[in-house]
Amino acid sequence: MSKIISIGTAVPAYAHPQHEILTFMQRVYAMNEAGNRKLQFLYHQSGISTRYSVIGDYTRPAGEWEFYPPTENLEPFPSLESRMRCYQQHAAPLSMAAIRNCLDGKLDAQEITHLITVSCTGMSAPGLDLEIVELLGLPGTIFRTSVNFMGCYAAIHALKLADALCHSDANAKVLLVCTELCTLHFQRDPTMNNILSSLLFSDGSAAALVTQDEHPAPGLHIDGFYSEIMTRGKQDMSWELSSTGFQMGLSSYVPDLIEEDFSSLVTHALEKHRLPREAVSHWCIHPGGKKILDAIYKSLHLTNRGLDTSYRILKDFGNMSSATILFVLQEMMSSFGYDRPNIVFGAAFGPGLTMESFIASTH
Repeated sequence: MSKIISIGTAVPAYAHPQHEILTFMQRVYAMNEAGNRKLQFLYHQSGISTRYSVIGDYTRPAGEWEFYPPTENLEPFPSLESRMRCYQQHAAPLSMAAIRNCLDGKLDAQEITHLITVSCTGMSAPGLDLEIVELLGLPGTIFRTSVNFMGCYAAIHALKLADALCHSDANAKVLLVCTELCTLHFQRDPTMNNILSSLLFSDGSAAALVTQDEHPAPGLHIDGFYSEIMTRGKQDMSWELSSTGFQMGLSSYVPDLIEEDFSSLVTHALEKHRLPREAVSHWCIHPGGKKILDAIYKSLHLTNRGLDTSYRILKDFGNMSSATILFVLQEMMSSFGYDRPNIVFGAAFGPGLTMESFIASTH
């Protein structure tokens, strides 16, 4: 078995209050009075108070914009190339901040044997993995791999890989880092997909250190994984490249689909691991949005504020795609008493519509 012994997180310098981002969006979308009222309602119901970005423009006066041109229609609108240049400028430093927080007092960087990088908001070759190898001074012979374009559930997929590596190598010390700069991909056309994306997503990075069970540090033991693909929802969540950045397709039906199917996912996952539902002490759910968390709360018939950590991360940071569930898990792990049993059920959702889950515990 393997265990997570540390998680570190980091966010960019620009903290944007949600109500100030609304002002930017109302200006750019240039809706009529009814449209502005609807947008204001959606932002006020988002469950988010603050989001972080590598771009400062979202709460600056137009005359101080640096990424977007201060024109009425944002022309020339930032190209995919300009967005990827910004990603290449900011992704590695933000990743290193999360990695430093993760490794601090736990492990020397030179002890890392495997590196997994995760991102769906920027790609290049050579890419983020090689930048981190260089910045950490890791040997050129290190095992490395990348998880790209899987969306919000990718951190769980990376944990699967880390767990498999620990099973295959008795000396494995796996560092995985999820870094997402979602706000680079703002789209100006006021479609419902673009509006939903613009009110949810933010930037952040999270790093996790996964080792063999025999490592002396206390940790959260990974007991197993379970996933399902809801093909009837494959058109309701998508992520595609365009000449003006990556475009999110996010149907308003996603919470309904998750509410219908999430309870059965939990049942199947727990049956696989021969656990009753009441054995779960912590629900580590990716806060894809307030409506999604509300749907899961109903699906599980929770009455004990069991998703409070997910709601809190959504409120304080927004949806940082793959990094978000590690923010939730970090907060949970910081509250654990490792001298008593804790069983965590984690789940995240992404294009497909894919639902990935894990079960982990303290012994």
